[in-house]
Amino acid sequence: MAQTVAEDAASHTIRGACPHDCPDTCALDVTVGNGRVLKVAGAADHPPTAGVLCTKVAYYPERIHHPQRLLHPLRRLGAKGPGARFERISWDEALTTIADRLRSIVASHGAEAIVPYSYAGNSGLLGYGSLDRRFFHRLGAAQLDRTICASAGAMGYRATIGASIGFDAENVVDSRLILLWGSNSVVSNLHFWRLAQEARRRGARLVAIDPCRTVTADRCDQHIALLPGTDSALALGLMHVLIRDDLLDHEYIARHTLGFAALAERVRAFPPAHVAAICGIDERIVEELAHAYGSTRPTAIRTNYGINRTAGGGMALRTIACLPALTGAWRDPAGGVLLSTSGNYPVNTAALERPDLMPKPTPRVINMSTIGHDLLHALPPIQAIFVYNSNPLAIAPQSGQVVRGFSRNDLFTVVHDLFQTDTADYADILLPASSHMEQLDIHKSYGHLYIQVNQPAIAPLGEALPNTELFRRLASRMGFTEPCFADSDADLCRQAFDWDDPRLAGLSWEKLARDGHARLNLPQRYAPFADGGFPTPSGKCEFYSQMLADQGLDPLPAFIAPCEWRHSPLAQEFPLALLTPPARNFLNTSFANSQRFLEQEKSPTILINPGDAAQRAIADGDPVRIFNQRGEFAARAVVSDRARPGVVVATSIWWRKLSPDGRNCNEVTSQALTDMGGGATFYDCLVDVAASCERNAS
Repeated sequence: MAQTVAEDAASHTIRGACPHDCPDTCALDVTVGNGRVLKVAGAADHPPTAGVLCTKVAYYPERIHHPQRLLHPLRRLGAKGPGARFERISWDEALTTIADRLRSIVASHGAEAIVPYSYAGNSGLLGYGSLDRRFFHRLGAAQLDRTICASAGAMGYRATIGASIGFDAENVVDSRLILLWGSNSVVSNLHFWRLAQEARRRGARLVAIDPCRTVTADRCDQHIALLPGTDSALALGLMHVLIRDDLLDHEYIARHTLGFAALAERVRAFPPAHVAAICGIDERIVEELAHAYGSTRPTAIRTNYGINRTAGGGMALRTIACLPALTGAWRDPAGGVLLSTSGNYPVNTAALERPDLMPKPTPRVINMSTIGHDLLHALPPIQAIFVYNSNPLAIAPQSGQVVRGFSRNDLFTVVHDLFQTDTADYADILLPASSHMEQLDIHKSYGHLYIQVNQPAIAPLGEALPNTELFRRLASRMGFTEPCFADSDADLCRQAFDWDDPRLAGLSWEKLARDGHARLNLPQRYAPFADGGFPTPSGKCEFYSQMLADQGLDPLPAFIAPCEWRHSPLAQEFPLALLTPPARNFLNTSFANSQRFLEQEKSPTILINPGDAAQRAIADGDPVRIFNQRGEFAARAVVSDRARPGVVVATSIWWRKLSPDGRNCNEVTSQALTDMGGGATFYDCLVDVAASCERNAS
């Protein structure tokens, strides 16, 4: 049954966990009274959170009690799209309508014509993927390949290291050189930044590697502004110098790596001068960084998923992940590389999602990064799409196609959300979702090593339901009789982990539910690969990957140029590389309808270098249009040398209907996929910028 909380007039505090797609996964102390969330604070006894929250979550009561929260099931009246009108209906009518349409589609087109579309709008293990997956597996619906954020980098990292495991962020305070490679930590990993600052106070040097001079780069000792999509070339150049100048840990290489001779031969083709030309930087930077990296102990690389959003994104993460094994940086608890810690958690995904419920042969797979194309061109055609934990109209690439796909009158669309998002405007049935503060969940993290429980703080507002209860009810309405559909949320929490795994020794669901959070049973001075033991097929760090070779990919680290490269013919027409990193006050499209944060962000902006602006007669503050062969969107120019020449930066992701022209940056991004993992290539995008008609008219 759905989790409920009795209202209590007296103020009291509930243990929670932040569910948003962020590596920090903060522990929360939620103060409630009279059925309302009154205050949200970071838990002081949770070491990664240490009592500190980002601004977005600190103002969470405004999100929970937002006047535009969806509170009742709705049915669309009239046309799809912006301005769509809805009428209130009962849950019984909503479930009956959905079940009847799904049965009809299965009968006439087959279950593969139905597509679930979800991502990490709620990152709790129950909210992200449990009864929903069971439901669509049992239905026989198409499978969704959830690639839009991390799949390329995760695959490249796995080909090298074996799993999403890196150094323990808590130990980075003892590092002496920290490379923040593609990680704007102040904005997207605040609690790691706190630790990096402590390391700097203890004498560490911080280097930011990013095409844009971010607020994080401002606070580092050095900023290396390489061109977008050239990270792997820089890593290969560093390897060239490390090997050429014998800045190596030969014993570690001999015992714990595979393919060093082939790697050494490969990197001979990447001397500093050549790498500098590719990356658009001075060759002295390559030499100096390689020597600093090879001669400093401990040395840590904190990278992030922005790097994997270009054509060679998977290879870029793979190549960077090779560096610590060359110098033996893994020997130190404060050394190595960190992309994600998620591989440390013994999650029982099969128990949660029950893939055994799928029919044979297994249903087709739809890549979420190409949903625009697939809604228009997939064969057999997609007849229904069920959206939850996501807002594809705003976040999916090449959104002009996405809009056309969702506009099909024959497409049956269900959206389950807290708000009437851009995607909700195209729903046939719109369902109210509960927030994480109204439901039970259990969490892992991809930035630290603590397992957490999120206790419901208040009863669901209105008729809102969590994902689990929605699909529990829908399974019943569809006549699914498998016992797994009767599992309560507490049952699902018990199933979420392998509690017999040594990493959970001494921990149980009951103990965790009482205490709120607990560190995995790993040493405080955790150094995962100090003595090798990589979770790869060979047990070694694989400079040569047979897994990649078996897939027809280059088994060695390599440089893969962006699809839309500055040397391509396309660059003659669209000479600027566009990056679309997150705005400080938004998290993807979450929080992007908050009046507080909209006032702080003011309007969509495009950061442009003074030289590029002068060539186009653009002044600071001018309204401009950003365009390419796929479309265009409007923004306000911010002329600044924070953007290197040839690169423009548009912070994202604005709701389309809250943007000045009803479009956002994904109007111009591409549905091309990455080299591995089928990921999105948001940062592989050439555009041009021009003063808008509004400015010309004035």
